[in-house]
This record gives sequence, structure tokens and C-alpha cells, in this order.
Amino acid sequence: MLVDISTIDPSDEVTLRAAYDVEKKAKQVGREDAPYWSFPDMRSMYTHPDPGEEMHAFVGRVDGRVVAYGVVWLPLHDNLEKAWGDVSVDPDHQGRGLGRTMLERVLDVVRDAGRTLFLTDAKLPFEQLRTHRYRTFLEAAGAELTSVEIVRHLALPVPTEQLHAWAERAREKHADYRIETFTDVPDELLPSLLALHGQLVVDAPTGDVEFEEEKLTPERYREHQKAHAEAGRTVYETLAIAPDGTVAAQTTLGVPGHGRTDVGQWGTFVHREHRGRRLGMGVKAANLLAVQEAHPDMKRVTTQNDEHNDWMVAINVDMGFEPIEAAACFALKV
Repeated sequence: MLVDISTIDPSDEVTLRAAYDVEKKAKQVGREDAPYWSFPDMRSMYTHPDPGEEMHAFVGRVDGRVVAYGVVWLPLHDNLEKAWGDVSVDPDHQGRGLGRTMLERVLDVVRDAGRTLFLTDAKLPFEQLRTHRYRTFLEAAGAELTSVEIVRHLALPVPTEQLHAWAERAREKHADYRIETFTDVPDELLPSLLALHGQLVVDAPTGDVEFEEEKLTPERYREHQKAHAEAGRTVYETLAIAPDGTVAAQTTLGVPGHGRTDVGQWGTFVHREHRGRRLGMGVKAANLLAVQEAHPDMKRVTTQNDEHNDWMVAINVDMGFEPIEAAACFALKV
């Protein structure tokens, strides 16, 4: 089938919306009730691009209709041998070679940039982890499964007394730390917070792929804030602040706008030098309490962790998160 592939113009909202619709339709096959990011979320990614990444995005048209979408991100300051990306094809047009054609266009960008490893992932029902069409598509192109993360959901609200009990139990181990929640992190805390964020990709289990620390800057952080604001999303960052005034642990919850009710748990991380003090439970309980009080209409929290991340999995299980599906991570040598 002849497909016409063109670059997405970020100001072309009609094409951008068509790309979003293709992506959502493709990614939710067999998991139609799973939470999915909104079109305002996607649009804000294009209007406020990350200064630390170079993004290339494409649509594929058949007879003038958008039926395929591909995107690739190239980190500019670290992990310079890697690229991240994704390919989606309208389910009504799958099995005709369109996905492979779009993937090759994405990989052309990767090759031209001198990158040697293309990374992607996909959320899959547990029972289809080995057989799902997207996995077989990637493996046919030469990709290998590198790790599996478990997606978990927590129904809201959690009883307030339970959240306070978790926080109090954790505080026994870190009484000299301050736990504070922000929707706008003060400038003086950003250097140590961003250094902590940069360590996450190194310390968290990532299967067969190794990462170097991510180089995050206040400029990148503030640009992310603008994108969240444009999408109508409120981001709650709860921090454990050590006696020396630096950030020792963090956790982030993203609360959507536009009538949506699924909160995203984006990350929880404790600095290597401050572990063993129950700071993870402390910040998670405080953050969830803040979100519930400010947004009583939220219905659930979605998170995911590598199946070998025993520490984080134990906290989530303790808090009542239930396993829902798998997030399979793949690597393709270019």
C-alpha cells in the first residue's frame, strides 16, 4: 500500500489531532478502559518542546487520510547513543506494511543523528505479553524485549486516616527531615531536585539497557511546567528536605484537567545517601493526601515500576495498588 509520509507542523492542529486519534485508537486496542493522555497533553508537547531533546514527528497518509503516526526524540545532553520513539497505525490499516514503513522513516532520523540504540515501549495485557501484535511487529523489525514494568492502579479516595497513619509510621525514621508539597518548586530547591531526577534513570532497574545520569536544568523544568499548564494539568511535587536544605527524596503526581479523573504517578525516588529512612512512603503519603484534598473528584492513580524494583513495588503494594497490565520495554540496535 502506497503511503505518503510527511513531517508534522506543530501549528497544524488538524493534522496533530488526526495523529493523536490514530495513536489513541492503536494503543487502546484490547485495553479500551485504560487511562490515556488527552489531546491537550499532546498538543502542549509540541508547543513547548523540551530544550534538552530534539523531536521529529511524522504522519502517514493513504488517499489523503492520516492512518499512521511516528515520533522520535533525540536527547541532546546525555545518553547520546540513544533515541526514544514510537510508531502507531490505525487498527483498520494494520497488517499492510504501513507500520514498518513508518518505523523505517523514524529510524532514518536515528541513523542520521548517529544514534545506535532505538528504545520504545508498549502497554500490553498480561495475557498477551508474549503474543501481542505490537510485540511481534517490533521483534520482526529486530527489536528485543529488555524489561517489563507492571502497571498498577490505586482507587481513590484512600481513607485520610490511613494516609496519616502511613505518614506517621514513616516519620519515625526521618524526624529531622521536612516533608513539603509544591505545585511550583522554589528556585532554591531546583538544583538538588534536578540532580535527584537525573539519578533516577541510573538507579532504577532498566533491564539490559544502561543509562548515564540525565542532565536536567531549571530551563527544561520550567518549560515542562509551561506545557503542563497549557494542558490544564496540575503537578504536585512532594519533597523530603534534608537537614542541610537539599532534596533527599521526591515524588510527583500529575492531576489532569478537562474533566479527566486519572492521576498519573510519574516518579518516586530517594537519594542514594538518604535511603533506609522510609522517605519514599513519607513523600508518597503526603503527596496523595494533598492531591485528594485539592481534587476530590479524582478516581484513581496510575503508576508503573520494573518488576524487579522490589523497594518501590513493596511500597505500592502496601498502599493498595493493584496490578493491571504490563509495560514492555524494547531496544532496537540501529
